[in-house]
Amino acid sequence: MDIFERILTKKDFLAVVGLGYVGLPVAVAFAEKVKTLGIDINQEKIDIYKKGIDPTNEIGDAEIQRTTLEFTSDSTRLKEASFIIVAVPTPVNGDKTPNLAPIINASKLIGRNLSQGTIVVFESTVYPGVTEDICTPILEKESGLVCGKDFKIGYSPERINPGDRLHTLKNIKKIVAGMDEETLESMAAVYELIIQAGVYKAPSIKVAEATKLAENAQRDINIAFMNELAMAFDRMGISTKEVIDAMNTKWNALGFSPGLVGGHCIGVDPYYFIYQAEMLGYHSQIIAAGRKVNDNMAIFVTDNIIKKMIQSNVNVRKATIYIMGITFKENCPDMRNSKAVEVCRHLSIYGIKVKVVDPIADTAEFKKEFNMDLVDLKDVRNADCLVFLVAHQQFKNLPLADLKKLFKQQKSQTKNVFIDIKNIFEQKFVEEEGYSYWSL
Repeated sequence: MDIFERILTKKDFLAVVGLGYVGLPVAVAFAEKVKTLGIDINQEKIDIYKKGIDPTNEIGDAEIQRTTLEFTSDSTRLKEASFIIVAVPTPVNGDKTPNLAPIINASKLIGRNLSQGTIVVFESTVYPGVTEDICTPILEKESGLVCGKDFKIGYSPERINPGDRLHTLKNIKKIVAGMDEETLESMAAVYELIIQAGVYKAPSIKVAEATKLAENAQRDINIAFMNELAMAFDRMGISTKEVIDAMNTKWNALGFSPGLVGGHCIGVDPYYFIYQAEMLGYHSQIIAAGRKVNDNMAIFVTDNIIKKMIQSNVNVRKATIYIMGITFKENCPDMRNSKAVEVCRHLSIYGIKVKVVDPIADTAEFKKEFNMDLVDLKDVRNADCLVFLVAHQQFKNLPLADLKKLFKQQKSQTKNVFIDIKNIFEQKFVEEEGYSYWSL
């Protein structure tokens, strides 16, 4: 009986190591079909899941409460699994080099509990070669087993888009790659249990690793291009949104918009490519330039917030400024590598204190990270400046007329400032209400 049959007949467990924005949806989806273990070393996280709470908002509390997934921090349970999926984060260090500590530690943990005949599949984003050259030797050392003889490895890059209710795990084609044909076919059969869109069988593990980097680097470059246009058009006195609206009437327009690029994928993955390329003697030009543009956008936005307030006769140092949205993207509670956070930090360099409103972000996590409380939207008042950095649906639902209640009644020479990075509101109507408006 092969691995797929043992899992399908529920003789063995499938295990997912790492229950964050990627691992949790994968584990819950598999739990609908087979016996599944969800393993995370963070006991606090496990306890929250066991209470039926989903802090990621990717699955929802109701789904967590219904799932048959076994949540545990006991890594020895991995011995019961014949198919192990690794979905731990792969961030970058302060110098933008890859931080492989999470995936190395996960490999050690798995190796110490690896049973003969198991397939280990890595989903974490890495540069080409990490799975075979770094993780596999660790698995062998910790287990005393031989890869290819006693266990097999594979790679399947995660393609989950946090906060996206349209492009979900089940309807995004899954790339799979195995160390040999037998492993590849087993992986394909297992993933096809949950992926309605089907799988794409990559010719090698390195190709699959590189594909993930290429996907996100492509998006990063396209957004960088739009950001560069926005910075130039700002100097020209031209509305970037109006240019984009006109440009998108052509059939082959790509539909990208300027913005703050953060998070744990697009704002991180290109650095993995840049690092590996440089290790091999090639200095990235386009991808590195795109990263430079996007990394500097928080400074550009901050400078324009201050400039707009000065032009509107607002006393910047005494102004009441509300940052509307602190997560890295809309409708997602993840604050990792958020450029909205960078905007706040840059404003603080000028001695400007801000208040933060975010109906999606975790209040306890925000308090722990920034030593301040989130402001509830209903408590916003006497604002000199509202800065909409993230296009949460709750913000989109705000009637423009109701926003008057949030602003201070200014003297005749002073205007309230309305910063709308994601163009949530129509500039024409905002300005008709008497606000001083700026957007990317």
